[in-house]
Amino acid sequence: MEVLRRSSVFAAEVMEVFDRSPTDKELVSQAKALCRDYINSRLVRAGVSWSKPEYNVPVPGGKLAEVSTILLRLGDELEYIRPNVYRNIARQLNISLHSETVVTDAFLAVAAQIFTAGITWGKVVSLYAVAAGLAVDCVRHAQPAMVHTIVDCLGEFVRKTLVTWLKRRGGWADITKCVVNTDPSLRSHWLVAAVCSFGHFLKAVFFVLLPER
Repeated sequence: MEVLRRSSVFAAEVMEVFDRSPTDKELVSQAKALCRDYINSRLVRAGVSWSKPEYNVPVPGGKLAEVSTILLRLGDELEYIRPNVYRNIARQLNISLHSETVVTDAFLAVAAQIFTAGITWGKVVSLYAVAAGLAVDCVRHAQPAMVHTIVDCLGEFVRKTLVTWLKRRGGWADITKCVVNTDPSLRSHWLVAAVCSFGHFLKAVFFVLLPER
């Protein structure tokens, strides 16, 4: 089976905005491209893939590709700290993957909980790890079309919640500052806050998603 194919034209259009102040629409477009790349990486790692050529990912050598590489590296560290937190997301939330509404509501509820106390890059990485974990669950349960839903949902969340924060930092490239220090213990410090309370987020969301009695 094919993994997500690359599109040099798409990548050029998305990456050129790094040379100026990005618009809201461009930041959302980049967020979705990064999400597709993150999901593709996790699908490959899990040994599952799917044929969706319309899903384009950053090409090697570009600035967006550099951001994607760093996002994935930080995701690796985050998932290493708590290896079971970002797996089997659907089971932890006790949700069905057959309903687009259920998947959307669950993802947005988790996202809202993650950023309840503010925005940090650690929490942004956590958001992507959740999206990828949920996408892996969907593909494994024969619901690959839900990956579209997750990517679009993340893009909409970024538009409503993270765009202003991203613009203040000059865009997605600001995440590269998170890996300046080569000391793994120091580099991971900022990730701890993103993961330590994530179990509480899942529990909180689980109760939010419970049907009214």
